[in-house]
Amino acid sequence: MNIHEYQAKSILKSFGVLTGEGVLVEEGAGFEEKARQAAESLFRKGAKAVVVKAQIHAGGRGKAGGVKVCKDATSAEEASRTIMGKTLVTPQTGASGKVVHKLWIEAGCSIAKEFYLGIVTDRSSASIVMMASTEGGMEIEEVAATHPEKIVKVPISAVTGFKSYHGRTLAKALGLSADATKKAIPFFAALYKCYYEKDCSLVEINPLVLTTDGELLALDAKFNFDDNSLFRQPDVLAMKDPLEENEQDLEAAKHDLAYIALDGNIGCMVNGAGLAMATMDIIKLHGGSPANFLDVGGGASKEKVMNAFKIILKDKSVKAILVNIFGGIMKCDIIAEGVIAAAKEISLSVPLVVRLEGTNVEMGKKILASSGLKIVAADGLKDAALKVVAAASSV
Repeated sequence: MNIHEYQAKSILKSFGVLTGEGVLVEEGAGFEEKARQAAESLFRKGAKAVVVKAQIHAGGRGKAGGVKVCKDATSAEEASRTIMGKTLVTPQTGASGKVVHKLWIEAGCSIAKEFYLGIVTDRSSASIVMMASTEGGMEIEEVAATHPEKIVKVPISAVTGFKSYHGRTLAKALGLSADATKKAIPFFAALYKCYYEKDCSLVEINPLVLTTDGELLALDAKFNFDDNSLFRQPDVLAMKDPLEENEQDLEAAKHDLAYIALDGNIGCMVNGAGLAMATMDIIKLHGGSPANFLDVGGGASKEKVMNAFKIILKDKSVKAILVNIFGGIMKCDIIAEGVIAAAKEISLSVPLVVRLEGTNVEMGKKILASSGLKIVAADGLKDAALKVVAAASSV
């Protein structure tokens, strides 16, 4: 799960991490005036400039025109009018982009230096890794590709936790002075605590800035959370923004389906995560491109299968569908009935390839064959992949 920058900063503040002061402005009648008032309040508190920031779940907002530095309240009002409702297209949004529904008006600061700071869990080393780079403000993927030596990684055992020597290593990598290092170590420690206690899977501060006053400030913040831990993070779960979620993702969550939207044109409905991944792999192997990962689970009902089918078909880029089921707990005849019911209810308009194997497979095949629907039967994974790729190409 992702959250907005302003939400991430509220979490950081609760752990004692210094961030910029700001005001949230949401779309709706009079949002321009609210943006002006927000800017005026920050100027009255001593801000020399304010920054109007689009709030979307993606990086690269500045390059897409979603971040504006304003010297007065009138400029902030104009910037809010320009950004609110705009579709921002960044490397992280895909070609369709994301529409801006919220703005964060933040007090500007006087920057001496910019850095990158991030935390992830590294399963290969069974540790939490803090990463630091002097190339703050740039996309870290670009830095990793062109100057990997400029990213310093410090592994931290979850057993021992963050120690001062971890902080000194990071501070040295950033070239901080002795005075700045004294402030940096508790900053890093608080960030680590936040990451650990809030069940994060990613925290990025980019840029982390050293101000001309010698303060370390989280100028931006990006958080990802482990979905499996949200049951013990109700305050985080409450931050979910439905406007930022994929429509199919939201619908899948309602029906307890494991669904991830992709950018291909072949819809996949499979039972079991391993089989689903193998299905996507073999589609790619034979020249196709999967439109989704969808695992209906081992014991899905007829209704669950119907809902899964409907979710796939909501993706207008889908040109063909592959249903690949190994009947164990979930019997093939139940899958067949669900497929037929969904196809009839929705008036299926794209080719459908079905591969069934396992419990009640013959019964399932008979149900499909007698349905009167145009269903392409497949035997084996390769046959299914070849048929669905051909079907998608012919549409």
